[in-house]
Amino acid sequence: MGHCCSKGAVKEDVNTGSIAGVNYQNERPSRKPPTPAGDTPVHSFTGSPWQIPFPEGVGATPSPAGTPRRSMLKWPFPPPSPAKPIMSAIRKRREIKKEKSKIPEEEGKETEISLDKTFGYSRNFRSRYELGKEVGRGHFGHTCVAKCKKGALKNQSVAVKIISKSKMTTAISIEDVRREVMLLKGLCGHQHMVHFYDAFEDDQNVYIVMELCEGGELLDRILSKGGRYTETDAKSIVMQILSVASFIHLQGVVHRDLKPENFLFSTKDEASPMKVIDFGLSDFVRPDQRLNDIVGSAYYVAPEVLHRSYNVEADMWSIGVITYILLCGSRPFFARTESGIFRSVVRADPNLNCSPWPSVSPEAKDFVKRLLNKDHRKRMTASQALTHPWLRDENHDVPLDILVYKLVKSYVRATPLRRAALKALSKALTEDELIYLSAQFNHLEPKDGCVSLDNFKTALVKHSTAAMKESRVLDILEKMKPLSYTQMTFEEFSAAAISPHQLEALQGWEAIANTAFQYFELEGNRTISIEALAQEMNVGESTHSTLKDWIRSSDGKLNFLGYTKFLHGLSIRSSNTRQQQ
Repeated sequence: MGHCCSKGAVKEDVNTGSIAGVNYQNERPSRKPPTPAGDTPVHSFTGSPWQIPFPEGVGATPSPAGTPRRSMLKWPFPPPSPAKPIMSAIRKRREIKKEKSKIPEEEGKETEISLDKTFGYSRNFRSRYELGKEVGRGHFGHTCVAKCKKGALKNQSVAVKIISKSKMTTAISIEDVRREVMLLKGLCGHQHMVHFYDAFEDDQNVYIVMELCEGGELLDRILSKGGRYTETDAKSIVMQILSVASFIHLQGVVHRDLKPENFLFSTKDEASPMKVIDFGLSDFVRPDQRLNDIVGSAYYVAPEVLHRSYNVEADMWSIGVITYILLCGSRPFFARTESGIFRSVVRADPNLNCSPWPSVSPEAKDFVKRLLNKDHRKRMTASQALTHPWLRDENHDVPLDILVYKLVKSYVRATPLRRAALKALSKALTEDELIYLSAQFNHLEPKDGCVSLDNFKTALVKHSTAAMKESRVLDILEKMKPLSYTQMTFEEFSAAAISPHQLEALQGWEAIANTAFQYFELEGNRTISIEALAQEMNVGESTHSTLKDWIRSSDGKLNFLGYTKFLHGLSIRSSNTRQQQ
């Protein structure tokens, strides 16, 4: 099973840049080096690392980082590296929970509430499998090679993840194991998912039987190539990662720990396919839900995870970090300490100027930039990334994207003015964006060039797995009911399925916005009062002074600034911030 920040941390060797595991669960003494002179000590917990000043060497751009190195301690599932104040807060929370889990007895004695550690799995593991050598050890257990004695897998070698029940000390840790098995079983079937065979248990352990991948980790391949892939080889790796990411995201699952160590090659062959492993940190998430627990590995964690509000876009950031490493052999965010890494993730921009980046294609650099965008709303989805110009010439399918459902749901419930603004924007789209939209429209299998709610439902059910039902992704169809009474042409679908936030991240956004505003002037712009505009955007009177600048005094219609801001949306927080500046 993977590890969340309440179960372990990672120490970085200041001299070598390598990472070593530190086990907090067993209360081992910390092996973290002393705080370097000049670093400000942290004494209180904060979900955001902004309060902490940059460590020496971290400014507008991250410090150069060497090729990621193998851990000093060979953990098969390396624990993540949350910052010191986060770990301090979690340890305190654990102590409080431990106290609450004890019931005082008449004579002042205390007994811990017994935990039910039965999972309902088959208990005949020993009769079906013969355990072999250990191939890895993690925080909660270890992984061994085993040979099947009978059944469909007779004489076949498999990997068995053995999780000790003695280390399941809380109801949460028990649920973590149950969820990991549920995820592996529900997601089984994708070509880049590690294949799940079965789960067993006895009084001491839980046994998760999976496909044995003998080709080693992606990290090992990166190191064997001197830390850098050619663009052609990098594309092959990235497409496999995007393929499985788009699959699990459509099912309503966020992995939360995508990194080179968690991708294994099936065989040692150079052209061997990869498999994603370790769903111990993964979780089910509805399309409109935001998760808030800080989990993952420091070098790959997304900014919004540190701010405790994220969804599947956090995985896309991690894929951006992996792509950066593949193309240049170093990390995009680096610091001497864990909290320093977090500050770099939140504040610094990835360095795309130093060698070898001048020799990397503009398309590859744009690809990395659009994944490492700190605003999660502007980040590409996995399906969108597969249509990016850098990957477009490759032979691959474009999967159905759950983002389309989220955007169409908002469109059919939007006001007429907003729909008119989006329709104008859709007429200014470039061919690059239309390729993605055409692929998504075709997934809906239109009839006579139109789609309705039935098309959206059929497409989603067609790609449904047990995991999708568990994550309740299908619930989004209930919020799309206005489509029951109408049909969408491709033109209207394009208006409904575009994200102004993502378009703003494009280099050609200004030209797109100008063209769109011309269409809006002809077909959608109308006289509107400040009060009506505030109601349209669902904001209060405090925003009126801001909205005044969006309306032309000559005819009372939205000006260009107003149009672009109206597309973007305005929150009460952002408007108050503007007034204070």
